[in-house]
Amino acid sequence: MVTIKTNFGDIKVKLFTNEAPITVENFLSYVDDGFYNGTIFHRVIDNFMIQGGGFNTDFEQKEAKAPIKNEAANKVSNKRGTLAMARTMQVDSATSQFFINVVDNDFLNFTAPMPQTFGYCVFGEVVEGMDVVDKIKTVATTTKGMHQDVPVENVEIIEIVRD
Repeated sequence: MVTIKTNFGDIKVKLFTNEAPITVENFLSYVDDGFYNGTIFHRVIDNFMIQGGGFNTDFEQKEAKAPIKNEAANKVSNKRGTLAMARTMQVDSATSQFFINVVDNDFLNFTAPMPQTFGYCVFGEVVEGMDVVDKIKTVATTTKGMHQDVPVENVEIIEIVRD
């Protein structure tokens, strides 16, 4: 379990150690290093997800560790309230960024071992604080440079701590 402490309130998360051991170990290494402290949810899309863990409050991208293996074939569904790793179009490119699904996003699930259908690895689920997630998903957003859906006012991850 971890708690994501934000300026909107706390989000308690149960991590899926058995289903996504590499991903959970990676996430916890960032937690233990204090990497997420003072980062933001930099991409917020109502009826989709809220994404964070890569940019500081000045909207500067933080330097992440090496990418990890994508464990999306674990068959855990991208349903409302689950946490999954963000990645590029490259299957095994996830580093520090994660997102919380605010609706069921079945199209993000693993369906086949090809780049377009590999999916996004779910590694945890919100057990308390979905009301906080629901507040965050409705914030006003704008475009900053090449980044779309950026909150107008920072949605800060003050810290993430183990429970």
